[in-house]
Amino acid sequence: MIDFYFSIGSTYTYLAVTRILDVEKKHQVHFNWKPFSVRAIMKEMNNIPFPKEKLNKVNYMWRDIERRAEGYGFFAKTPVPYPLSEFDLANQIAILGLDKGWGINYVRLTYKKWFQEGKEPAIEPSISEICKELKMNKDDIISEAKTKLIEDKYLANTNSARENKIFGSPTFVINNEIFWGDDRMEDAIKFFKK
Repeated sequence: MIDFYFSIGSTYTYLAVTRILDVEKKHQVHFNWKPFSVRAIMKEMNNIPFPKEKLNKVNYMWRDIERRAEGYGFFAKTPVPYPLSEFDLANQIAILGLDKGWGINYVRLTYKKWFQEGKEPAIEPSISEICKELKMNKDDIISEAKTKLIEDKYLANTNSARENKIFGSPTFVINNEIFWGDDRMEDAIKFFKK
């Protein structure tokens, strides 16, 4: 099994979550989805992914995501709302969902609405639309996602990411070997299978 560390809030993770199920099927592998706080880790490293004073880099990154999405056979309409106002809640809902069996659908729908419709994760209207599509009660989901049990799992995943020396999202981990970036997904699979 390949551990898939990700944070809803990471822009390049859109590319990974949108194609990961097809990659899984094609290569006959299984990914273990692990939402964590890349924001906490990046703050510790004093790393700002989209620095306002580096407009050329920011514009490049948005265009890069569009080009790469097109290369994979889907699309991205950038820029999208960034950074997220409810970053932790978005990821805690993912943890809750992964525990209950609807997490992968939630993450993929969240990214689709964010990168194809410009709707920021874990706030209105995205959260209501996703809960409706997944036939869930929004208030119950938000309440349960904020419980200590889910917060502790989120913290544990973030601590596990630190221990694995993860510095970004998405990252794939096999036996302490890390592969960072959606474009390293296939490299991780090759390493896993050798």
